[in-house]
Amino acid sequence: MRIWGSPGHYIQGKNIVEKVKIYATRFGQKHLYIVDDFLMDMFNKKVAITYADADYLQIITFAGVISHRNIAEAASKCEIADVVIGFGGGKTIDVAKMIAKEMNARLIVCPTIASCDAPTSAMSILYSDEGEMNEIVIHQFHPDLVLVDTSIIINAPVQFLVAGLGDALSTYYEGLSNEKTAHPNYIWCDEESGVATIAGKAVAKACVETLYKDGVAALESLKSKAISPQFENVIEANILLSGIGFENVGCSIAHAIGNAFTAIPEGEKKSHGERVGFGTLSLLIGEDYPKEEIEKAFKFCIECNIPVTLDELGIEATDNNLKAIASSSISASSWEASTFKATEESIVDLILSTDAMGKYYKTVYSK
Repeated sequence: MRIWGSPGHYIQGKNIVEKVKIYATRFGQKHLYIVDDFLMDMFNKKVAITYADADYLQIITFAGVISHRNIAEAASKCEIADVVIGFGGGKTIDVAKMIAKEMNARLIVCPTIASCDAPTSAMSILYSDEGEMNEIVIHQFHPDLVLVDTSIIINAPVQFLVAGLGDALSTYYEGLSNEKTAHPNYIWCDEESGVATIAGKAVAKACVETLYKDGVAALESLKSKAISPQFENVIEANILLSGIGFENVGCSIAHAIGNAFTAIPEGEKKSHGERVGFGTLSLLIGEDYPKEEIEKAFKFCIECNIPVTLDELGIEATDNNLKAIASSSISASSWEASTFKATEESIVDLILSTDAMGKYYKTVYSK
C-alpha cells in the first residue's frame, strides 16, 4: 500500500484520516470536510475516532451535478474554516476547490477513486443544472496537499479506473498538439504565456508510457482487489502525472470532443474520462498519426474497456446528435492548439471516422 502526497512524498503507517488531521492542523484548527454522500458510513467511523478530542469539525456531503446552484447550496451549510478537505471523487473535489476559494482557506484533497486528474489541478469543471458542461473555473492556487491512499482506491468500482485511464491517455498526445502549434500553456493562458516546459513534456511522456506498460495489469489487480506495483504506478499516472502534465503541456482535440458529448443527454451518462478517451482516438486520426501509433492506442483502449465507438458511449449517430455535439465542440478554445482544421462539418466527420475505426479494431483486438 502507498499513501502518498504530492509531489510524490510517500507516507507509511497511519490511515488517511489520521494523516489528514496531522497535515490539516499545520494549516489551521478549523477543519471542514466535504465528502461524497455514499462514503459517509465508512468515513464517519474514522472521523469519530480521529477527531474525538477536536474542538471544531464540520462535515457536509455532496451529491449531484456540479452547478453554481448546487455549489451555493453546499456552501450555505458551511461555517468558515481554516482548512477545507475534499474527500471523494472528482465532483466532490471540484466543489471543495470552489468552497475553499470562496473562504480563502487552505485545501487538502483526498481522492477515493482514480477516475481523472482533478485532485492535483487548479481548476473546477462546472455543469448546467441539466448536466451539460458549460464552464471551466481556473483557481489562483493549487491544492496545498493531495493525499492518495491506494488501499482505498483498490476497493473502487472498475469503471472509475477505466475512466482515469481514458483521461490520462490524452495528456501526452494533447501536449504534442500544443508543441506542434506552439500554443500557450493551458493554465493562465494569455498572449504572454509561454509554451510547454521540458519538465511538463517529460511528465506527460512518463504518464503515457506508464499507461501502456501497466494499464491492463492495473485493471486486473483492481478486479482481484490485489494491490500490485502496476496498480500503484497507474494510480500515480492517472492522478499526479496526468494532472501535472496537462497543466503544463495543454489540451486540444481530445477534450474539445470529449467535453462536447455532454451537449446531448446520452453523453452525460458516461464519465469525463471515457468521453476524453474516445476524443484521444479522434486526435490521433485527425492529426494523421502513423498507423502504428493509432493501432497501439485503439488496442490499449479496447483492452481497457475505454469506449472506441459511439455505441459504447451510448450515443446514437443521428444527424441531430452529431450536429449538437459538433456545435458545442467548435466553441472550445483547445481547437486552437491543434493542426486540425475544425469546422462543425469536419468535427462530425472526425467523430464518425473514429467510430468506424473503433468498430474495425474491435474485430481485430477484442478477446
